[in-house]
Amino acid sequence: MNLNLVNVRGNSPPAKSPVIVVHGAGVRSGVFRAPVPTNLVDALVAHGHDVWLEDWRASIDLPPNAWTLDQAALHDHPAAVRKVIEETGADRIKAIIHCQGSTSFMMSACAGLVPQVDTIITNAVSLHTVVPRWSRAKLRYAVPLAARFLSYLDPSWGDRPPPGAAKAITLLVKAAHHECASTVCKLVSFTYGSGFPALWRHENVGAGTHDSWIPHEFGPVPLTFFRQMDRCVRRGHLVAYEHLDGLPDDYTAQEPQTDARVVFLTGDLNRCFLPESQRRSYDFFAGHHPRHHALHILPGYSHLDVFFGDRAHRDVFPLIIEELAGSPTRHREGS
Repeated sequence: MNLNLVNVRGNSPPAKSPVIVVHGAGVRSGVFRAPVPTNLVDALVAHGHDVWLEDWRASIDLPPNAWTLDQAALHDHPAAVRKVIEETGADRIKAIIHCQGSTSFMMSACAGLVPQVDTIITNAVSLHTVVPRWSRAKLRYAVPLAARFLSYLDPSWGDRPPPGAAKAITLLVKAAHHECASTVCKLVSFTYGSGFPALWRHENVGAGTHDSWIPHEFGPVPLTFFRQMDRCVRRGHLVAYEHLDGLPDDYTAQEPQTDARVVFLTGDLNRCFLPESQRRSYDFFAGHHPRHHALHILPGYSHLDVFFGDRAHRDVFPLIIEELAGSPTRHREGS
């Protein structure tokens, strides 16, 4: 399928290496360009990076499709990396990856399909899938039930869901969630995690971002993804949903086929994937290459507010930029 790759540059030619930025499930690359004082793309460009935004098959800017992480790992991310190399002439590039963009990109890396990437900054989840108990229950029991009536879950249903199962789910979610007035916010929490809300802390997100921007940044995500995630959560780490030649069936059964330095980020209040997810992935990589990788648990942050929180340009982006340069000045947990 056709994918989107957008190059963002400043007024001056970039002085630093290209960086490919990869979004999660059911959103789009615009999630990194929130209406905050300084968004991630602004910060990267201001520091001289050549920024490339990848919209892979999970993007809401592309036609809905029953994607799997395996398909993205084999086809999308390696093609995007090759294109950046072709367009820039660079020998090596860096990557900032989030959530299911992170899991699928790390699958590519572990399979040796993106050898041109020398630094990977991964947020929220990488190889290990540790979720709250309520999330495990939803994956195990609610997903098979929903799959009888729906092919997708879609937080953008908001206050106008289509009739049938979508309307029933929306009414149930509105009855159970009272943390704010946004039905999209409530549906995001139901779809992706456990919490009130699940993907951000309200105190971290400005009213304009929450009320006017977020409702337009979420869309359909297929039940095929949730079936795969249920399988991974049961095992505790990434495994294939469909066997594809060129990819392993178990991503912790062998040494990762990448020499990239991996920086693991997560908020200490993440209720989509618990911080233990990134700790286990850090330990796995550090076990193969000690003192090469880094882990940062971000106090006061959750899942996506790491990127569009009002203070992220002060609390998070400087750390990301330091790690891209390979010269972090902050404590690196576990290293």
